This record gives sequence, C-alpha cells and structure tokens, in this order.
Amino acid sequence: MLYFQLVIMAGTVMLAYYFEYTDTFNVHVQGFFCHDNAYTKPYLGSEESSAIPPAILYAVVAGVPALVITVTESVLFLLQYVSEDLDNREKIIVMGDCCYLNPLVRRTFRFLGVYAFGLFATDIFVNSGQVVTGNLSPYFLTVCKPNYTALGCQQVVRFINQQEACTGNEDEILHARKSFPSKEAAISVYAALYVAMYITCSVKAKGTRLAKPVLSLGLMCLAFIAGINRVVEYRNHWSDVIAGFIIGGAISVFMVVCVVKNFKGKPLLDEIPPEESVSSGPVLTQPRMEDSMEKYIASQNPITYAEIT
Repeated sequence: MLYFQLVIMAGTVMLAYYFEYTDTFNVHVQGFFCHDNAYTKPYLGSEESSAIPPAILYAVVAGVPALVITVTESVLFLLQYVSEDLDNREKIIVMGDCCYLNPLVRRTFRFLGVYAFGLFATDIFVNSGQVVTGNLSPYFLTVCKPNYTALGCQQVVRFINQQEACTGNEDEILHARKSFPSKEAAISVYAALYVAMYITCSVKAKGTRLAKPVLSLGLMCLAFIAGINRVVEYRNHWSDVIAGFIIGGAISVFMVVCVVKNFKGKPLLDEIPPEESVSSGPVLTQPRMEDSMEKYIASQNPITYAEIT
C-alpha cells in the first residue's frame, strides 16, 4: 500500500512539473477587443519585482506548514511521553513483524505527505484552468503591443483572435495569457487553511482557547493579503483571485476532512484485540454459574421453574 501511494505522489509531482516548466500543454489563445480597458492596466515588471515575489511565497508555503506541524507533533509527543498515557501510544508495522515506526515520525510524515500532495494537486488544478481558459491578465495589451493600424482598429472596434497580433515579448505575452485562476491566491489559502485546521484540531492544551483562533485567523489574513496584492498590482482580476481562493480552500478542506480525518490517529488494521488473539479458532466461552443453577432447578422441579419463567 505504501508503494502505491508513492507511485501516486510521484505521478502528481511529474504532472505538476510538466504543467509548470514545459510547453507540453498549449495555452488557449483567447481573443480581445481593440482598446479594451479591462486589459490596458500598466505592467509593473516581472513576478520577481512584485511585493510578494514567488520565491518568498513558495518558501513560506512550503516551510511554515512543515515547521508548524513538526514542532507541534514533537511537543505533543513529549507531553504524552511524560504522561501516564505512554503505554497507549500507537505503533504501526512497516515491514513484516520486525520494524516499528515511532508514532511521532509516523504522524508527522502522514500529515506533511498529505499536505504536499494537496499542494501539488492545487498547482495542477490551477495550471489546468489557466491552460484551458487562457484568460488575459489586466496588463495584457500593455505587453502585447498590438499594431492597431495593421489590425484595422482605427475606425471601428474589432475583435482580434489572431496569435500573431501581438508584437511584444513572447514570454511576457504567454504569462499574461494565464490569469484564471490565480495560482498565488490558491496556494496561499490552501496552506493557511490546512495549517489553521491542523492547529484547531490537534492542539488541545489549556489556555489556547483564544490563541488558536487568533493564530488561525492571522494565517488566513496573510493568505487574503497575498491574493489582494495580485489585484493591486494589476496581475490578476478579482474573479481570478476569488476562483483561486475557492480552489485552494476546497482542496484543503477535502484533504483535512476526508483524508486525514481531522488529524486524528489512524486505526491500526494489524492490531488484534487481546480477547481475539488467544485463539485463531472459534471463541470458547465458559458456562456461567447462573446458567448451571437454572438447569439444576429445572431438573429438580420442572413445573415450578416453568411457572417462574
């Protein structure tokens, strides 16, 4: 079962890589109207010049959840280690009957593995939407630099559906054709919501009744700021950001509720209850004293016993 999960994870990573770094999937060429005000916003430079550049965003999205989950699981395990519940902590068989995995390592890898899978799945969903729709960014006409004279846009407003209509930088034009949904908004909300639900469901210590919602809402606010920044810098439309929020939030909720079961411990299928591990055959029960007494009374005085019962 573990190898099957690794194969699925590897396939997801490879698909995300092909969407992100190769031209295997061609972006749909969407047309535009001459002088459309929705696409004439100023171009503020490449993504690296943004107030929230991709390098910082991806580092935070990958590093903060890993740090929070690892530290929290370590603290919870240490608290359990010094408590009286030490003998009740869960174990899992990894290979046959010889190797056991520490519950701290098992839970940490499980939660982080599910998080990583959901993160790559979010990237795939977003890239799929961008490739299929080819929605234009607010600054598209600024980088497209169409020759309106050659296109006949001087006298009338025409709909241009030609890939050769643009004369600007090809890389910038290609990036400007992938606006819907917003990837930055999707992965930001996914990471923030996953960590917020993890903190809410896992941390049960006293004195955290207000700390947990404050921390969770703080993470969600940071995610919303990342999405709003995309609109402020004219890199995405409001519809793109809202769609990214919905995709990231939906995938995060699905991973938490349906996959990790609200971060509860995984039941062990290999663990056999003590009463069933005595014998592999039918369970033998000893006769009760009450049954023997009833049979004795019935044999001595059957009529009286029938009337009583």
